[in-house]
Amino acid sequence: MVGASPPEAINTAAAPAPVGPYNQAVKAGGLLFCSGQIALDPSTGQMVGEGDVEAETRQVLANLEAVLAAAGCTPRQVVRTTVFLADLADFVAVNQIYAEMFGAGVSPARACVEVAALPKGARIEIDCIAQLEAS
Repeated sequence: MVGASPPEAINTAAAPAPVGPYNQAVKAGGLLFCSGQIALDPSTGQMVGEGDVEAETRQVLANLEAVLAAAGCTPRQVVRTTVFLADLADFVAVNQIYAEMFGAGVSPARACVEVAALPKGARIEIDCIAQLEAS
């Protein structure tokens, strides 16, 4: 596309460093694509919650919010999320906490799937796409 800005990497110390060859988020085409976050403490790089899915969910959402903020976004700009659960039995507990961040106004479109395993033994991972404010 003529005149389109090249993709821009977003990384912040307020969220955990990536555990692989990727960025915490990438701005491209008026959107912010946030990589999946697990319940890593950004200051220690260690998992939090000791297997408690509610504690993990709160840390995951805090990590996502930090990445959004680093890109100049808020959770209100999120238009799509994917929730990965190690056990779909955690759906109700996760939903209640998720609604604290995304339940008001227009909630993002979402997929929620059970997976065989997540990095570092996590019980939950969430990624998202946000719409950037028009400049």
